[in-house]
Amino acid sequence: MNRVANALYASRKTLLVLWIILIIGFGFYAAKLPSVLGGNGFEMKGIYKDTEQLLVDKFDVSEAQIIVLFEKKDGVSDSKFQQTIAQYMQKAKEKSDASKVDIPTASNKMIKGSTAYGIIHFNHDDGTMDKRVEKIRTLSAEEKEMSVKLTGGPIIEKDMNTASQADLAKAEAIGIPVALVVLLLAFGGVVAAAIPLMIGIVTVVTTMGVVYFFHPYTELSIFILNVIPMIGLALSIDFALLFINRFKEEIQTKSVEQAIKITIQTAGRSVIFSGLCVFIGLAGMLFIQVDIFQNVALGGMAVVFVAVFSALTLLPSILAILGTRINRLRILKVSEQGGQSRWRSFATFVMKKPVTMTIVSLIILLVALVPVRDMHLEIPSSEALPTKYESRQAFDTYNHTFINKNTADVYFVLEAKQDMLNEKPLTNAFTFIKQLKEDSLVKQVDSISTALNVKSSDHLQAMLENPQISAQTKPAVDSFINGHYMLIKATLDTDQNSDQAKDFVRKWKDKRSPFTVHIGGYPKFEQEIFDEIYEKAPYGLALVLFSTYVILMIAFRSVLIPLKAIIMNILSLTATFGLLVWLFQNGHLGLTESNIALVLPVFVFGLVFGLSMDYEVFLISRIHEVYHQTRDNNVATVEGLASTSKIITSAALIMIVITGAFAFTDVTPVKQMGVGIALAIFIDATIVRMLLVPSLMKLLGDANWWFFTKKRDKSSSNEQLKS
Repeated sequence: MNRVANALYASRKTLLVLWIILIIGFGFYAAKLPSVLGGNGFEMKGIYKDTEQLLVDKFDVSEAQIIVLFEKKDGVSDSKFQQTIAQYMQKAKEKSDASKVDIPTASNKMIKGSTAYGIIHFNHDDGTMDKRVEKIRTLSAEEKEMSVKLTGGPIIEKDMNTASQADLAKAEAIGIPVALVVLLLAFGGVVAAAIPLMIGIVTVVTTMGVVYFFHPYTELSIFILNVIPMIGLALSIDFALLFINRFKEEIQTKSVEQAIKITIQTAGRSVIFSGLCVFIGLAGMLFIQVDIFQNVALGGMAVVFVAVFSALTLLPSILAILGTRINRLRILKVSEQGGQSRWRSFATFVMKKPVTMTIVSLIILLVALVPVRDMHLEIPSSEALPTKYESRQAFDTYNHTFINKNTADVYFVLEAKQDMLNEKPLTNAFTFIKQLKEDSLVKQVDSISTALNVKSSDHLQAMLENPQISAQTKPAVDSFINGHYMLIKATLDTDQNSDQAKDFVRKWKDKRSPFTVHIGGYPKFEQEIFDEIYEKAPYGLALVLFSTYVILMIAFRSVLIPLKAIIMNILSLTATFGLLVWLFQNGHLGLTESNIALVLPVFVFGLVFGLSMDYEVFLISRIHEVYHQTRDNNVATVEGLASTSKIITSAALIMIVITGAFAFTDVTPVKQMGVGIALAIFIDATIVRMLLVPSLMKLLGDANWWFFTKKRDKSSSNEQLKS
């Protein structure tokens, strides 16, 4: 680190100029990032996606649909209502260049009382969907005899993007001012307090500009817009806080050059190890081949890299130029000695009763994690949107009025090696249909058999051989058979989100058949996403745990400390998930009841496992320094806590403020993630750092440094032999 420190100090002015160029360049593209974001990120390569494409290619299923919800106004007759709807749908088709429209009538069950819905179909989305939707909205505003609301995938996706941008602005408006107050309390001066915020903003803007260039190669989820600022601001401010605090300590007795170099060698080293832990925590998500995990991993890893890079290049350059002016514009008198004295007294008190403190801490954590057993995970849907959005209101009404929540549709596309109307594949297809009907979970099967009311393949072939009947049946045949492919729809007697529905599609995927069986429908979508996470997450977990252990073992030269840190992290994170279940799933403290977003456990673990290691690295690094000098574990622990606790508490408070500000946002998964990270950091900074760390350091004694002691003793022996 000595050579790095010398090089960074020597290049301080050049680095500052390069950063100004980077900020201007990437800032331009950062502003364009929202325009390339879309979807909730729950996309992956698999049977479901292939089947959906087959439905589009072979059976004229539209790629995108807009649902139009109609509600009749008082005094309008039923006939007039239907007539007005039909006129509206035809105009909407012409204005939006739609492929077709489904017009509601009493016979097709798309009208119930004063409510009806129609569907506008689009064969492709060429990037003009927003303009098409706006054209349809102009028609809606002209209606006098009914209210018209639009919903469906494209509109919900756009509203989710809008809501995410609004959430980001709201979180920043809350988090940044409060973070500035915390920084003022930590440093006492405006200059020192402003620098971490500036570094955080530079990191976020630069990363957003970098991530913009990912969009030609991967679909970018709208949640990136919240994840990058959440991680970037919190992590950059934490790094800057640690760095500036050490610089302010050193500059009291040393020159600016010496202070900068020592700070880079000590705090800079901690920043590198901390950033590496967070980077690896996020890299664990790359095992899960679902777009949202890939997005968050790539975006998160990018912001971590930029945060470390800015902390080691831009920050030292600014501090080197400012020098002692870092203490300018002081508005609060901050007493370092008084704060250290209080923390020293607290650490001494905890270490006097290590067994009691350890038991109390573990009881608190174990009680908090009890609700985890009732955690119910779900993929975020339209319900993640706040109710103020028209698309959410319309979709809720559509679901409540027209959709049977106790059923689920599964689509089977049978692919034969020859034309499906040949005798053998047709016979096998009817056998497949019969087996489906016999399944206890299947409520109804829609197929060529039900469409033409035929019971066997022989009956169907006889109909098709009759030219007169064949002409009449052609539309029905074309709806279910296309060359080598046959479409079958099974309606299940269970909710589409249920475990039974997922088990059903798993069973039929593995069922032996003379066909290549393609399966689609929402149960298949959920089953693939859930299975991918459950199967791949353990690999990511193993990578994170093993890599973190090795990194911390090298950093601290200890076998036990990394193991202790990992166990405490897992325990505190599990307690966090328990509290999230209690808050959100059970609807406590005024929160609306909602299941936990499927991505949340992976996200919070990936983010917080690394983030909380920051404090472990900051704290243990200082304890390690003192132990290296004194060879007294108890003294090292007390002095390490006394000298770092204030800055770690400030850093944790800023992390809680920045991430916790997202608790006041409207998109449910983002709110859950903000609350989850804030809770995890709070538990880590209080129960773990204040109680468990000093207690366990005391109980383990010199065994904490077994690896370090062994190496030190060996070096000492060699020196004695030489002398």
